[in-house]
Amino acid sequence: MRNLKLTLAYDGTDFAGWQVQPDSPSIQGTLASAIGRVSGEKVLPQGSGRTDAGVHALAQVATVHTESVIPAGNFVVALNDILPASIRVLAAEEVAPDFHPRKSARAKTYRYRIYREAICPPLLARYVWHYPYPLDENAMREAAPLVEGEHDFTSFAAVDPERGREGISNVRRIFSSGWRRESSELIYEVRGNGFLHHMVRNLVGTFLLVGKGTLKPGDMTTILKACNRSAAGATAPATGLYLVNVEY
Repeated sequence: MRNLKLTLAYDGTDFAGWQVQPDSPSIQGTLASAIGRVSGEKVLPQGSGRTDAGVHALAQVATVHTESVIPAGNFVVALNDILPASIRVLAAEEVAPDFHPRKSARAKTYRYRIYREAICPPLLARYVWHYPYPLDENAMREAAPLVEGEHDFTSFAAVDPERGREGISNVRRIFSSGWRRESSELIYEVRGNGFLHHMVRNLVGTFLLVGKGTLKPGDMTTILKACNRSAAGATAPATGLYLVNVEY
């Protein structure tokens, strides 16, 4: 039995997220079907995380256990021949049997893109949050580093019944958090040792309140300490979010 590590890029617009859904197309389900056609096996690839419906990935990592003797490089070619153009396998390599794309991960980086001009180009609309309204971008830049370090991020986590079990922590360490301007886009990039459900989108939604003047930059610290989802802002749309890379 071989453990193959696959690096994937995908446009999440037309999918119900990573995880298999009973009645909707998913990245995991589409990939499983393609692997089955190539190797003849019934498998369920495991990902580094469950990206939500509409979220994109530049380098998602997944593993699949297979008895196939097909060389890793040939897997890339064969899978890309079958997969829709919105999902690409960028690389494949054999890894140790105990390698797990989520449990073995040391850090992840996410990026969020906000398009600031009055009119959003149609070919860009699937990949950004179009927000042309006034924002104090300097205040947002001032607020971003305040979430760095190790914190309980309950205020920025979606209510998830699965996380209600005893012993599951909402504490995460953020290594870097910052906003930058690139032409017509305001971009947020955050790197951490792990992220909770909707955490990045909830951070973006809260930073937006700082930009609008509803909150002050220092309020981010108060919201963190509250450990209460209602203390933070609304969830930003999925369309602007990307999983950039996973580090091991």
